[in-house]
Amino acid sequence: MKTRILMALTTALAAAPALAEEVNVYSHRQPELVQPLFDAFTKETGIAVNVAFVDKGMVERLVAEGRRSPADLVMTVDIARLSQVVDADVTQPVEDAALIAAVPAGFRDPANQWFGLTSRARVIFASKDRVKPGEVSTYEDLADPKWKGRICTRPFTADYNVALTAAYLAHHGEEATKTWLEGVKANLAKKPEGNDRSQVKSIWAGECDISLGNTYYMGQMVNDAVEKEYAAAVNVVFPIFEGGGTHMNISGVAMTKAAPNKEAALKLMEFLASDEAQRIYAETNHEFPIKPGVPASALVQSWGSFTPDSLGLVDIAKLRPEALKLIEEVNFDG
Repeated sequence: MKTRILMALTTALAAAPALAEEVNVYSHRQPELVQPLFDAFTKETGIAVNVAFVDKGMVERLVAEGRRSPADLVMTVDIARLSQVVDADVTQPVEDAALIAAVPAGFRDPANQWFGLTSRARVIFASKDRVKPGEVSTYEDLADPKWKGRICTRPFTADYNVALTAAYLAHHGEEATKTWLEGVKANLAKKPEGNDRSQVKSIWAGECDISLGNTYYMGQMVNDAVEKEYAAAVNVVFPIFEGGGTHMNISGVAMTKAAPNKEAALKLMEFLASDEAQRIYAETNHEFPIKPGVPASALVQSWGSFTPDSLGLVDIAKLRPEALKLIEEVNFDG
């Protein structure tokens, strides 16, 4: 009798589902941009991904939660935001051979506190009708008086423009950067407002002739029923710094210090750097894959080749406070 009961219990336990694994992610990224990746990860591993979209106050939230935080991973855009979570001491280093092999040294933290997942170029969108090919080719060109009343931009205090200004500062120094900011401001067609996509609409509407934007926004616009008309009005120009290349930024991931599901979180990090996930990034979001050998989407490749700037992302992040100070000194957005 006892033997039959023991066999029945053993059979029942074997048939019972294992405890479900999960990963909790705090994300700056829009849900529609990352959900295809999480769906693919869950399909492959059975591990559920719970996402909290945190647009503002992520660092403050993690600091307040401390060791009690439910978050395993932080996913964000812009090198400055990645540096902020590290500086707040809410992340931990991840010494993982697969991640280190997949992510080039220039796109990860020297102490492995964060890892880049995709890159994007800060480009110029130029009117097909009113800007000749080759008429603008450098970031320095934006301060040329010939563009007076012809430039539109999102606020320069926005993260992507602060990072660009920090890169300019690294190349040219404080005095030249302040002069450049003053020159670009003098060329504005209107007060900075909106986002990168709305600047393309302004070019289409004839309100300005050139603007700054991240490459992946163009990919999103081309595939939008309304915005594809705006996108068709511009060319994508890969400007360079004089003596340098095209400014790059990244999206990335870091493991929190709390990480209650550390093993599952590491599996997700490895997946995000894998060939499969990098292809999803490329085809779905039109971002540049970080992992060598994974090609950009056909659309992105159609815009042409370029030379990325060689400045280190960590070096750019260190200059962010000084760059923001200069932007505010010239009252760029005023």
